[in-house]
Amino acid sequence: MRILDQTRIRPYETVVLLVAPVCGALMMALDVRPPSVEQAMPDLVQTGWEFGLLVAGLTGLLGIVWPGQCATRLGIELAAVLILATVTGMYVVALSTTAGTQAIAATLFIAAVAIGSVWRSVEIVLILRRLSEIGREVERESPFGRTP
Repeated sequence: MRILDQTRIRPYETVVLLVAPVCGALMMALDVRPPSVEQAMPDLVQTGWEFGLLVAGLTGLLGIVWPGQCATRLGIELAAVLILATVTGMYVVALSTTAGTQAIAATLFIAAVAIGSVWRSVEIVLILRRLSEIGREVERESPFGRTP
């Protein structure tokens, strides 16, 4: 698959990154959280979890619309999806420990977001590695590139 095909905007990821800061901001503004989060996480961790949703979403959206270099855009997106994987993973643990089998559908759904975020992180790392290799090849072949 071509590198540019792998860097295109992904609608599902974009929607998740769009909704994440809305959820984080609403929980902060309304001072409400899911019961599983309140039971499983100390107050400071709950605040960090909400803030993580906010930061992941805003950072991811920034990465998606970044007008600069592709590698910079991908680096910003990588940071966002790693944060998203962390906060959704935290929610999976909270749900599974407090609600157990009663929340199996919700737990699996949120786990899918976490797994998808990790998957996208791996994709981005591989793309960045390939871009770096291409850059080194171009630099070696260019008469204007650095000399060894």
